[in-house]
Amino acid sequence: MKYKFVPVALLLVIALGSCKRHTSKDLSKESLIPKPLSAKATGSSFEITNKTSIYVASQAHEVLSIAQHLANKLKPSTGYDIKVAYAEGPENGNIFIRMSDDPSLGEEGYDLEVTEDLVTLSASKPAGLFWGIQTIRQLLPPAIEATTVQQGPWELATGTIHDIPTYAWRGSMLDVARHFFSVDDVKRYIDLISFYKINTLHLHLSDDQGWRIEIKSWPNLATHGGSLQVGGGKGGYYTQEQYSDIVDYAKKRYVTIVPEIDLPGHINAALASYGELNAGTVVPVEGRIEVVKTSGILGGKQKPTELYTGTEVGFSTLSLKKEATFRFINDVIRELSSITPGPYIHIGGDEARATKKEDYIEFINKISEIVKANNKKMIGWEEIAQGNIDQNATIQLWHSNEYGVMGVEKGSKVVMSPARKAYLDMQYDSTSRLGLHWAGYIEVDSAYQWDPASYAKGITQRDILGVEAALWTETVTNMNDIEYMVFPRLSGYAEIGWTPATERNWEEYKVRLGNHAPRYKALDIDFYKSKRVPWVDQKELH
Repeated sequence: MKYKFVPVALLLVIALGSCKRHTSKDLSKESLIPKPLSAKATGSSFEITNKTSIYVASQAHEVLSIAQHLANKLKPSTGYDIKVAYAEGPENGNIFIRMSDDPSLGEEGYDLEVTEDLVTLSASKPAGLFWGIQTIRQLLPPAIEATTVQQGPWELATGTIHDIPTYAWRGSMLDVARHFFSVDDVKRYIDLISFYKINTLHLHLSDDQGWRIEIKSWPNLATHGGSLQVGGGKGGYYTQEQYSDIVDYAKKRYVTIVPEIDLPGHINAALASYGELNAGTVVPVEGRIEVVKTSGILGGKQKPTELYTGTEVGFSTLSLKKEATFRFINDVIRELSSITPGPYIHIGGDEARATKKEDYIEFINKISEIVKANNKKMIGWEEIAQGNIDQNATIQLWHSNEYGVMGVEKGSKVVMSPARKAYLDMQYDSTSRLGLHWAGYIEVDSAYQWDPASYAKGITQRDILGVEAALWTETVTNMNDIEYMVFPRLSGYAEIGWTPATERNWEEYKVRLGNHAPRYKALDIDFYKSKRVPWVDQKELH
């Protein structure tokens, strides 16, 4: 008998070419945040290689842009030149993004199917595709977030994910008034929050300490009112062009910008900019509030207040009786509305302690009409529930459940931001290097373990538009400070807003959160390493 011998090297080539290796992976055990509505595993994996492309079934610019966004995220760490192209049905080994005709997915839901041969992402709206992309990123090793080439393989667990958010409003507030933050800082913040499917950025643009948005008809608001910040350091402001750039950047990441101008209190930066707005005010004196009884007249003109760099609240107010007041409010709301494509204008309304109650209510009623006249929806802190609000207004609950219920009874929806659970400026514990604790300490477990729908008696899930975590910046001065106070708590707030309460459990969540340490490292996030979370070794990027 004669035997035909084949070189071993050739046999290896044949074997490798005819039998692609697939690593066994369990999709149901992947550390996804927020936790998907459902995830079913098939026990294998799909690998992104240097031959993988992203195909789209639609030539719509928005869908192509989303696909390109994913390609741009994958290229730096893989080193692959991942191309985006149109195809009705791609070949194996690729990623396929398509629009679905399933109306049950709503505005932000998506379906993800991963087989050994193909990754298919479907959604009925572009926002759903974008959120599905964030899930794809989280299914890959943490090193995928690196900005330099890393070692593969780049595998996703196989199976199916069906995912729809619980709440429409999943937000974070960034206070740029107490301390000012650059356009680049805000853009980084948008990138970080959108990674966890946060879809709303509420910018607190004015307060006693600073006015941070250019108003062309009242230029001193920004140039003078925005010149300082807490502690007396140099402030800053956004030109309208810079603000529009932020809005556009956020829009491409499916984040809606909600600008806030705090009225009629928290207004000293404006009073310091224009004397005609000042009719006498109250000021903080040695830790208490005192009324300054003065005509405020200087050389035949109203005298402006002094710029303020402290942290006391509740001492400033606009005058209901001055003609200039509503000219000012009209101009500010008009200009801000013209550069804000989103539906909401936030009018503040909190802690107006220097405003008489009857004047406050009249203020809210008039401001409501001004906002409506500019084709926007009014949102304000819970105190605005005292006004003649209705279903066209949204209240943001932060302190008083009573005002929250009052707003609901008048037909308003509620955004839940209770200070003792969702204020990111609260210290984690007494050893935290930053933050305050007037509302209590908020450790990572406390931040996660609450349900917006059962937080306040008289406010049910049908009354709630969503949840928002607020970062006030009295003690926060730079991007590292922001990241330390925000993460890891924001990941939990994102899950509260997205995942049904019945599917959330701290003991299970803390393990998933601990597995995000290498991802935080890859994203260069300076996060708080809570001892209540079993953090995995940050060196484990794969």
